[in-house]
Parts: sequence; structure tokens; C-alpha cells
Amino acid sequence: MTQTTEAAAAEDARGDKKPSRVHRAWFVAAVTFVTIIGAAAFRSLPGLLIDPLHQEFGWSRGTIGAAVSVNLALYGLTAPFAAALMDRFGIRRIVAVALAVIAIGSGTTVWMSAAWQLMLCWGLLVGLGTGSMALAFAATVTNRWFTERRGLVSGILTAASASGQLIFLPVLSWMVEGHGWRPAAVTVSLAALAVIPFVWLLLRDHPADVGLKPYGAKEFVPRPEPARGAARRAVTVLLSAVRTGPFWLLAGTFAICGASTNGLIQTHFVPAAHDHGMPITAAASLLAVIGVFDVLGTVASGWFTDRYEPRRLLAVYYALRGISLLFLPMLLAPTVRPPMIFFIVFYGLDWVATVPPTLALCRERYGEDSAIVFGWVLASHQVGAALVAFLGGVARDVFGSYDVVWYASGALCAAAALMALVIRRRPAVVPALA
Repeated sequence: MTQTTEAAAAEDARGDKKPSRVHRAWFVAAVTFVTIIGAAAFRSLPGLLIDPLHQEFGWSRGTIGAAVSVNLALYGLTAPFAAALMDRFGIRRIVAVALAVIAIGSGTTVWMSAAWQLMLCWGLLVGLGTGSMALAFAATVTNRWFTERRGLVSGILTAASASGQLIFLPVLSWMVEGHGWRPAAVTVSLAALAVIPFVWLLLRDHPADVGLKPYGAKEFVPRPEPARGAARRAVTVLLSAVRTGPFWLLAGTFAICGASTNGLIQTHFVPAAHDHGMPITAAASLLAVIGVFDVLGTVASGWFTDRYEPRRLLAVYYALRGISLLFLPMLLAPTVRPPMIFFIVFYGLDWVATVPPTLALCRERYGEDSAIVFGWVLASHQVGAALVAFLGGVARDVFGSYDVVWYASGALCAAAALMALVIRRRPAVVPALA
């Protein structure tokens, strides 16, 4: 700790330093929100490109879905290592590098001509970049900067991904339909680059860097020493967590969450609606509406998580999501009708409302390691999403429709509701490794 930081801490402890009207933690949360929006831009694109890439290159939907699945899997598998790297090198450096990788991966897709290049640019590079800015990033910021209002803040930061979808989907769909998919990919690249200066100039790693307590804390918290061995720590935390039953239940429910959102609706809703005669721009606009209500639903879920039992919230969210998916095949049509609007609003409210209670259960049971544990739980979310992104495309190629995918996902959501109810609330004692 520097002398300046120590002096600021001493002033703060004596009460000599007047608190600002708005705590700095809220500005950090705002920068984090904008950063996640920038990363969300690319994640709003895959569903729009399945048909254009299929038409231009002749690639099967299964092949394109495989590239999406690599992206989604890496988005999750990178997260726990990114959380540990943030402890070692700082949040600001890791996020800035991640945004640059996203920009490179997105921008270089305009020159691709083979499926392996799609896997490399869209799957590998962008998957690694977005994974480094996944919800483990939001969890790290929340844990460091906030003692109170953690549920609300995690809900707001989770909603940032939906906000990015809301902002970029209508514009990108217009570009894809009117000018082709390449201008859309360049737009995403530029959006990621535009966020880097905000991260570097405004984001701070820890409240102690500016001589403040975390929001709601009664005592000053010194900046911890950089944690070395980031990869080893991520693996060690995983090996400890997998020896507890709640980890598997949280990972299983979150895998189904990813399967029924990013893997299913975000990737396959637009082509499925287009199969029924709906224009791409109309289908993309419906996904954008999901983004609107996702913001409301996730923030509300954060508020609920601060007040109600997380297990029961998860059970309700998954049960309602499963029921809605069972009705979707009957709602797809060439035009947007009131029942479809009701589905979109309902699904939007439930989209990632599961994140705040899942994060709360991780924090309750795994303490200081909760951000890394949540990173591994998020990895399961993305593995589930990756499987359905791939299998959904294969099912469309084999059966000629997505109906079987909707029904299977509805059944999985019912199973997730039951799994959530059996998570024990008593904090788990993590076994020590030999």
C-alpha cells in the first residue's frame, strides 16, 4: 500500500475526510455497466448471421452453430481464470485487454472465407475476450466495492448485457438486412474499441486506491496484495468446490439457464421466426424488446434477492420459463401478434433474473472465493448454452424445424426448478485439499 493510500485511510478512519454526496462505488459500477454493454454488442450478433452465412458460404446451420458453441463455451470457461487474473493484475488491465481481443476477433471476420476461420475469429478470440468480461467481472466489482446493496448492484450489472443487446440488435439487424453482415461485424469491433478509454481512465481496482471504504462498510478495507498463481488458484478453488453438493446443483441449474437463453433464444429465435415467414428485422426487434424487459426483470430480481430466499426465487424463475417455452411453437407466425408480445415480455423479465440469487448463494456458501466459484458456475451456464447452440442447429438441419428444441428446453427448466429447491441453505464447509 502506498503512503498516499495509507494517509487517506488514516484520514477516513478518523472521520476527517468528508464523504462525497455520491459514493465512488456507484461511478465504478456505472463504468462496469458501460463496459459490459460494449462486450454485449458482439453477443447480440450471432443469431442474425446464421442465415446470411448459410446463404453466402453454404455452411450448414450445424457448422455455424458449432462456432457459436465454441464462443459460448469459452465465454464461460475463461471467466474463473479471468476473475483470478483480476486479483493478480487488476480489473482495469484485464478488461482493457479483453476489449481489444474482442475488437480484433470481430473485425477480422470480414476477411474469412472458410469455416475454420469462423471458429478462430468468432469462436476462439471473441469467446476469450467476452469470457474475460463475463459476469465474474461484475461479481468481482460487486464484492470489492459494495458491502450493502450487493443484490441490487449485481442485478444492475447483469442487466448491462441485456442493455447491450437492446442498443445494438435493431441497428445490427438493419445493417445485416440492408448492407450485409460485414458492416455489422465492423460496428461491433468499433464499439469494443470505444469502451477501452473509459475503462482505462475511470475504472479503479479497489476502494483503497482512492482512500475509501467499500459502500456500506463500517471499516476501511486495505487493498490486498496481488494474488499470484492465478490459474492455480482458479483450479484449486474448483477442486474444493466440486467436493460440495451445492456447487453441482448451482452449476446444473445455471447450465439449464444458459441452454434456455443464450444457447436457445439468443442464437436460434431469429432463424426460427424467419422459418415461419417473419422478417429478420421484426424478429431481431422482438429480441431487443426482451432486452428492455430483461433490464427491469434483473434489477427487480436483485431487489428481491436482498429480501427473499434465493432458492425459492430460482425455482419460480425456472418453472415459469419452462412453461413459456412449451407455448412458443404455437406462437411463431409471419406477423407479430399479441400472444407473441406477451411471451417476449414474460421471457424478458425472466431472462437472467436467475443471476442475482445464484450469485447470492455462491457468496453465502463460498465467501472470499465466491467470485471464482461463480466463474465456474458461469462456465457451466455457457457449456449448456454451447450445447444447445450446436444441437439446436443440428435439430433444425435434421427435423426441418426447432419444435423439438423448444419442448426439450421446457422440460429442462422444470428440472432446474426442482434442483433449486433442494440446495441447502446452511453454509457448506469446503473440504481442505490434501
